[in-house]
Amino acid sequence: MRETPRITIFNHKGGVGKTTLTVNLAAALGELGKSVLLVDSDPQCNITAYLVDEPVVDAMLDASDGEAGQTIWSALRPVAEGTGTYGIVEPLERLPNVHLIPGDIRLSEFEQELTAFWTDSYARKPRGFRGVTALSSLVDDLVAKHKFDYVFYDAGPNIGPLNRIVLLDCDAFLVPAACDLFSIRAFKTLGRSLFNWISEWATIAELAPDNVKVLLGRPALIGLITQRFRVYGGAPSRDFAQYLPLIDKRLREDLVAELRRLGSDLVKNSNSLAEIKDFGALAAVSQRAGGPLWASNASTPWQRDEARATFREAAERLIERLEA
Repeated sequence: MRETPRITIFNHKGGVGKTTLTVNLAAALGELGKSVLLVDSDPQCNITAYLVDEPVVDAMLDASDGEAGQTIWSALRPVAEGTGTYGIVEPLERLPNVHLIPGDIRLSEFEQELTAFWTDSYARKPRGFRGVTALSSLVDDLVAKHKFDYVFYDAGPNIGPLNRIVLLDCDAFLVPAACDLFSIRAFKTLGRSLFNWISEWATIAELAPDNVKVLLGRPALIGLITQRFRVYGGAPSRDFAQYLPLIDKRLREDLVAELRRLGSDLVKNSNSLAEIKDFGALAAVSQRAGGPLWASNASTPWQRDEARATFREAAERLIERLEA
């Protein structure tokens, strides 16, 4: 694992709270004194919209093609258009110790080129490797300059070519699951997709010329995050208690088993990292406020303390698992 691990919270099923989890986990790490780089690798720009005021986001998107562009598209546009190598954009500090590379809806144009880059990599063409690794190289440079402790990619809810390079650039990933069948059924597709991506990239990496960068290509599972369950009388609801064994069973059968076919190093820890209850309206309020759950005055001090303690414990566990 790299000195600065790259992580994503990933399940291609939408509506499982990936962005909210990422922001709150990063904020908790920041409060523990860890510096975090958030990379908005989702063309929907959810994490950017969460952390940056709408007028500022609009202005950044309008200017992203220009010399002063600040978004991820500004950096990757030369690669997508075939006019040069990637550029550098400076991360914006949005929370204490938490910095952001803003997203851009035009990142979808870079994604369209990734299929051709992938094919060119199979053909051992340096152009293909430069394209496939451009985002990774951008992160390399920012980590070297700013000495971040952790990098989090915020990925979109799909299994397309952009998420393929994001997962293959990660050292580790966490799987979020809500207590519903759609979330659990997604494990099978996720397992198959990861198996194919890792296998194909291993072949490409073996064929790679000596003078090109290759992706790490070995994202390891380090835990499950179950969330959005109801609490009654201080204890999780009966529905949540009934879902937990099913979530655990399907995770091991559909995801863990697929990863272990490729090597034991791809499953560092399949146990729960955190159980995040449904904080109700607090989540929506925190998004409007552009901060973690515990930063809003719309909640009671008890609610804020509970949210902060929940994510601090998750952050501490994450640090332990990454260092293990």
